[in-house]
Amino acid sequence: MGLNIVLIEPEIPTNTGNIGRLSLGSGSTLHLVKPFGFELSDKRLKRAGLDYWKHISLFIYESIDDFYAKNKGKQFAYFSSHGTQDYCSIDYKEDMFLVFGKESTGLPESIVAENLDLVYNIPIYSPHIRSLNLANAVAIVVYEGIRNIKTQ
Repeated sequence: MGLNIVLIEPEIPTNTGNIGRLSLGSGSTLHLVKPFGFELSDKRLKRAGLDYWKHISLFIYESIDDFYAKNKGKQFAYFSSHGTQDYCSIDYKEDMFLVFGKESTGLPESIVAENLDLVYNIPIYSPHIRSLNLANAVAIVVYEGIRNIKTQ
């Protein structure tokens, strides 16, 4: 079983470290798209990922264009607080790419506009927050994907 977690231009090393740990624990592959808001040698990234970082299945891309060029024909689902479809409505598949934007601004507007039918959200039931923490959002979606695939 495996999903692909894609972080476009992640900014916070502890989120990326936690997501790396999650990718290993869930049997997923982690894809990181530059530019990053930190160095991969950042102590906070390593601390959040513990000593698991060396075991993570990891791909790094120089740009969004590089990512798409190397993953043509794959099945994608995009996540944004602006999505109009609930993440539970996705028809999750093995090797699906779950794409998340950076912490400060989310996915680039161009990606959302070009993929409206593939943009999903995680419902938020309070008017007092704009979005969930990226690491929490990824965990919610990945384990819903695993649950969904296992029951197919």
